[in-house]
Amino acid sequence: MNAVVTGGTRGIGRGIAEELLKNGFSVLVTSRNENGFDEMKSLYGDRVCFYPCDVSDVKSIEALVSFAEEKFGSVDVLVNNAGVAPRERRDILEITPDDFDFLLDINLKGTFFVSQKFVPLLTKKEKSRIVNISSMSAYTASVNRGEYCISKAGISMTTKLFAARLAEYGVSVIEVRPGIIETDMTSGVKEKYEKLISEGITPIKRMGQPEDIGRCVLSVAQGNFDFCTGTVIDCDGGFNVRIL
Repeated sequence: MNAVVTGGTRGIGRGIAEELLKNGFSVLVTSRNENGFDEMKSLYGDRVCFYPCDVSDVKSIEALVSFAEEKFGSVDVLVNNAGVAPRERRDILEITPDDFDFLLDINLKGTFFVSQKFVPLLTKKEKSRIVNISSMSAYTASVNRGEYCISKAGISMTTKLFAARLAEYGVSVIEVRPGIIETDMTSGVKEKYEKLISEGITPIKRMGQPEDIGRCVLSVAQGNFDFCTGTVIDCDGGFNVRIL
């Protein structure tokens, strides 16, 4: 089966791509540059390929779709993972329009239009899947990175909209919400998160790893959630559990 993973050369995206590759999928990974791809190519050979894409640019997305059609013909699984953190953490009273547009153009606009543009390739299959990677920030207020939270909350509604629209074509749409995952994006605040985890912010007392998210996506990709659409999978060490 064929999969496309945006932001697939590092962090969570790479963890997802590698779980798919280990389980027999052919994977097209995208990002704005090839950093990290050479190592993936050496490990997985011709089953993995790369195409550069800036998901904030619809023309770039369209070029990616054309490449995927030429390479695969059709797509079984689309994983919308590409995303960024704020360039600088600012209080919501200090966020600039530039800050806001930069982040939402990639995280939210990118997810929406990648999904839209890939529909013709997904609907060539009798059954296909879209997996949107959001975050526990979809429902957790962090006032020093409000634009990030808004982008992830928007991905939740994007998931429901495409789930409702595409069900008649056999396309299920699932949202995976990572919690505190150990990647380069969280490296600057790792000590803070480890302290919070040790104090009980999550019932499972460790940071998540990219492969934890990868295994959730793999299960969806393999068809184990095919009677679900618009569904949220929390992969967060239990952060979502309210505890008295």
